[in-house]
Amino acid sequence: MITWRSCVFRRLGVKILRKNTLLFALFWFGFWIFMSALMFVHRTIFSDHCTDEKSKRILARVCDGYKEGILTGDLCEDLCISKQVVYQRCLYYEKGKKVIQADWAGIPIILKSKLENFSSYDNFGMLDYQEMQDVSTMDIVFYAALEIKNLLGLELINTTLPKLWTKHLQGRVEPYSKAELATMWSLLQQEEYTFFKILQDLSKHVVKVLGSCGHFYAVEYLIAGHAWNQNLFSLEELFGSSVTGHNSKALRGAIHTIALSFLDMVKHFENDFSYHLHLCDIKPENFAIRKDLTVVAIDVDMAFFEPKMRDILQQNCTNDEDCNFFDCFSKCDMQRNRCGAKRINSNLQVICDKMFRHWFSPSLIGSRASLPLQVELQKAVQRCAVPTEEYPKNKKDHRTLFSQLYGLLQASQRQLQE
Repeated sequence: MITWRSCVFRRLGVKILRKNTLLFALFWFGFWIFMSALMFVHRTIFSDHCTDEKSKRILARVCDGYKEGILTGDLCEDLCISKQVVYQRCLYYEKGKKVIQADWAGIPIILKSKLENFSSYDNFGMLDYQEMQDVSTMDIVFYAALEIKNLLGLELINTTLPKLWTKHLQGRVEPYSKAELATMWSLLQQEEYTFFKILQDLSKHVVKVLGSCGHFYAVEYLIAGHAWNQNLFSLEELFGSSVTGHNSKALRGAIHTIALSFLDMVKHFENDFSYHLHLCDIKPENFAIRKDLTVVAIDVDMAFFEPKMRDILQQNCTNDEDCNFFDCFSKCDMQRNRCGAKRINSNLQVICDKMFRHWFSPSLIGSRASLPLQVELQKAVQRCAVPTEEYPKNKKDHRTLFSQLYGLLQASQRQLQE
């Protein structure tokens, strides 16, 4: 009897223990989810790093530097003296990178800087041991070329470099002032600024630089993408009430136009520069659209030309996952324990995966999803989205897939107009 009771209690105890363990595990998992969500909300919404007060103090320090003659720029007078540049709100702040929305004479702009303070940038070394009159334009061009090579992996000819200067310094004959050199040097240390300025007259798919003051530079304000938006881009904000409802022909037509612009950008970045341009962080937030629905790259912290891409990918590895650099993948050579220099996926594949699969999924297309052309388009997007190790070797198939996808998008767009 005692043995029977002890056996029952033992089994009962095991069941209770198991139940308590399960409840504890569920409680711990729920608590972890809650804390993660709380931390995310804190960082993105309630973080004190992106407050109006702090942002205004940062811009005030820029103006103090301008008034003291430490820095300069073609935007400084309107920002600091005439007050035509009016602060609106802070958009982003992380690890010193600051993104601020403002109005310039009534036109919305974005102010950006990689680092918060002007003093955080390295000094222009030549100023430490040479008199100002001894610093020639060619000296500056030489040092700027070296800086660009280090940042972007590009060899630039002298005729390209003056485009990097702000408008009021282009074609300058007399020696540059110390403030002008220090300002130019702070801008050249920012990969994004250099990237945008180099491609300013070469590509419609990069945001336009409008001016600068010290280490802050202004770019055009555009409607950026957001992953939480059903259509990734706020077309309602762009067109107003003329485009409503996710099944409307106008809305679907706009999405097709944006998709075609993405393909134009891919082809452009692969073929129209001296080197292939790789996008290693493809997400809606890093792109924007103009009023004509042209896709524009607005965040290129993870964009690299081929020479720089090869340097980044060639890392030590023990498996293929070690060779994944954000959206740019390479393959591990197990004999050498070294990642290959060639990227094995492509800009097109990542865009198909992260953008097109969302747009052309049956759930978003709705009742038209079963139409033969839409089914063919969905299949083409799926084929495009799957990375393949054969991409670097067999680019002909890649080009064929690109052409098929482009043709299907055009045909689908025409079908919408019927």
